[in-house]
Amino acid sequence: MIRIEKLNKSFAKLDVLKDVNLQFGSGEVICLIGPNGSGKTTLIKCLLGLVLPDSGKIYVKDESVLGTWSYRKYFGYMPQIGRFPEQMKVRQVFQMMKDLRGGSASPDEDLVNLFSLDQIMEKRMGYLSGGTRQKVSAALAYLFNPEILILDEPTAGLDPVSSERLKSKVLKEKQQGKLTLITSHNMTEVEELADKVIFIVDGCIQFNKTVAAIREEAGENRLGKALAIMMEGYAHV
Repeated sequence: MIRIEKLNKSFAKLDVLKDVNLQFGSGEVICLIGPNGSGKTTLIKCLLGLVLPDSGKIYVKDESVLGTWSYRKYFGYMPQIGRFPEQMKVRQVFQMMKDLRGGSASPDEDLVNLFSLDQIMEKRMGYLSGGTRQKVSAALAYLFNPEILILDEPTAGLDPVSSERLKSKVLKEKQQGKLTLITSHNMTEVEELADKVIFIVDGCIQFNKTVAAIREEAGENRLGKALAIMMEGYAHV
């Protein structure tokens, strides 16, 4: 569904992405992990067309997407920190997004209902807690029934019940053939959701392995500990 070939990006003299090659298929949950400043966010922004790479190719459904915008209809995006006009009401934010994307014949309002957002539609965004803003961001990401979801630290700031509801939604959509890319520092979240894990450091892919392969290579069944062993090993290479 997505193919990335020899992707490079620099900001001034800082090389942020270095010859990144990746491929993602439908019906997968991929977790992208790595230290702060490793290039995860830049990679996501390249996929979304928010950052233009210096070189390389990105294909979505076998179509090159660099310099185009129509492919974004396939994506739903939940940023780590959702920023909205503070004077707008929740209802107005949803309507604005529907107007921008042209609406949908079959909107996905699962999270609107699960998070009880219908009860706060007349509240202004500026008065919402950080966790409630996260709920709005999550609901907007899924609203247009996209084939590809990009969720940046999705459960950060969510209460435990809402976090479980969002994770259940991720797994439900996987069964529907959706591709979900998640960045996370939460190893429990990775263990519960991931089919594959990509570890990136200083703009380079250190490993891209299935959960089963990581457990086998590390000799550890608990994924969080297995990942720690793997990451420590690559840190000393």
